[in-house]
Amino acid sequence: MHNNYYVFRQLSSELESKIRGSELLACFSQSRDELILGFSQIEEEFYIKASLKPEFSCLSFPNQFARTKSNSIDLFTDFIGKRVSRIQQFENERCFAIHFEEDWSLLFKMHGNRSNIIGYNSFKGVELFRNSFPQDIELNLNDLDRPIDQNKEAFFEYDGNYQKLFPTFGKLIKQYFQSIKLEEKPLEEQWEIISILESGLKNPDGYYTILWNDEIHFSLLKIGEILKEEESCVEGITQFYYTYSKENFIRKEKKRLSKQLEKQRNQAINYIKKSNQKLEDVLNKPGYNQLADILMANMHQIPPHTKEVELFNFYTNENIKIPLKSHLSPQKNAENLYRKSKNQKIELEQLEASIKQKENELQETENKLEEIAAAEDIKSIKKLIKQNPVKERAQVELKVPYKKFEYAGFTILVGKGARENDELTLKYAKKNDLWLHAKDVTGSHVVLKQQSSKPFPQEVVEKAAQAAAFYSKRKSDSLSPVIVTPKKYVRKPKGLPPGMVHVDKEDTILVKPEAWWISPL
Repeated sequence: MHNNYYVFRQLSSELESKIRGSELLACFSQSRDELILGFSQIEEEFYIKASLKPEFSCLSFPNQFARTKSNSIDLFTDFIGKRVSRIQQFENERCFAIHFEEDWSLLFKMHGNRSNIIGYNSFKGVELFRNSFPQDIELNLNDLDRPIDQNKEAFFEYDGNYQKLFPTFGKLIKQYFQSIKLEEKPLEEQWEIISILESGLKNPDGYYTILWNDEIHFSLLKIGEILKEEESCVEGITQFYYTYSKENFIRKEKKRLSKQLEKQRNQAINYIKKSNQKLEDVLNKPGYNQLADILMANMHQIPPHTKEVELFNFYTNENIKIPLKSHLSPQKNAENLYRKSKNQKIELEQLEASIKQKENELQETENKLEEIAAAEDIKSIKKLIKQNPVKERAQVELKVPYKKFEYAGFTILVGKGARENDELTLKYAKKNDLWLHAKDVTGSHVVLKQQSSKPFPQEVVEKAAQAAAFYSKRKSDSLSPVIVTPKKYVRKPKGLPPGMVHVDKEDTILVKPEAWWISPL
C-alpha cells in the first residue's frame, strides 16, 4: 500500500509543510534506479530517497545522507538552487508533483515497476530519470487528475462493484475485503463498510508497517500484525522501507540458500537410495566367486564353445544358469569370474564408502538448513552466505566436451560429438590414458583415465569398450569390435575433418554394446 493514492494524499500534505520554500541543494544518483534529493531551509535539511527498482519502488526520507565521492552523478541540474513553491497531489492518482519557482516541476509517478520521475518546465516534459520509459516525457500535468463520483447511488448503479468506484483502493484493501467476505454481504452493508474504510484512509489514526498473509506492507489501516507504528506518514513510510528492505533481504537470501541446499539434499537422498538398491541387488544374487566355484566343480559337464550353461548350485541347492564367453574355455571363463569377483569386491567397498560419505554430507546439509531456518537477522544471514558460497561447479561441468562415468575407481570419459571428440582426445587425454573407439564406424572417442600408474584391469577396459560400442553406429549389434590403444598412438594430421584421427598402433577387443552405468551390477 506504500504506492497508494490515499498514502500520497497524506504524504503530499506533510511534504507541503516540510519543504515548501526550501531550496533544492542536491539531486543525484549513485546507484541504479535510485535518486536522492536534498532540500534546505534556513538550517534544516530534508532528504527524499526515491528507490525505483523494478522489483520494489518506494520513497523514503532519511534524516541524513552522505554522498559517495565516486559512482555519483548529478541529475535534474536545472532544478538545483530553485525553491519549492508548492506540492500538488493529483486526484485518484498515484502521482504527486513538487513545483518549483520559474515554472519548474518534478512529477513523482509511483506506478510500481513502471515508476519514474519526470522533470517539467512550463508544464512541458524535459527530462526523465528512468529513460527506459520514454513515453513518460509526454505525460501532461493538466490531465492527471481523475475526478470520480464516489457516492452511494453510483455504488448501487455499479451493482456493488467497488473497484469501478474506488480504483485506487489497491491490492491490500482487496485482500482485506476478501478476508471479511465483503461480496457475500448485502449491498447496503457493503456500502457502510466501504464508507467507514474510506474515511479511515482519508483520516488515519496512524501509519503502520504490518505483516499480512506472510508479507510486509505499509498500511493506513490497523490490520494484520503491527510491526511498526508511526504518527507521521513520512516517518511511517521510511520505517516501512527499512523494515521491508531488511526483511526482504533476509527472506530472499534464506530462500536462495535453502534452495541451493535442498537441491544438494535431494541429490544425496537419491544417490543413497539408488546406491543402496544397487548394493542390495549385488548382495542378493550369486557372487562371481560362487559362479566360478560352480564352473570349476563341473568343468567336465560344460561343452566347448557354449554361450550359457545350467549347473547345480551347491550354495543354494538349486540349478543356476551361467552365461559364458563361447570363445574361452570353461577354465578361462572361471578365471574371468574370479577376476570379476576381486574387482566387484573393490567396487562394493567403494560403494559402501560412498554411501557413508553421502550420508555424512546429507546430515551436514540438514544441519545447515536448520541453521538457515533459525537465522533472523542480517548479520546471521551474511555469515551463512559467506559459509555457503554459490557453487559454479555445475555450470563448469556443462561446458566440458564429455560425459563422465566411474567404474571400479576408474574414470571413463565419452565424447559428446565430433568437435567434442577432438577436444577430449587432444586436450583432456594424457599420453598413457587408454583411447577406445568402435572399429570402422562413426562414434564417440572414449578415454579411460590412468590411475597413478596402475595397470588397467581387464574388466574396466571391457566396460570402457562397451561404452565406446554403445555410443557408436554399432549400438544395436550383438557384438562390436572396439579399438584399444594408449592415447600416445593417436594423432590428428592437419586437414582431417572434426572427430577423425589417425591411430598408429592398436589392439581390438570384442564386446557387447551396453549402457552398464544405468544397469544393476
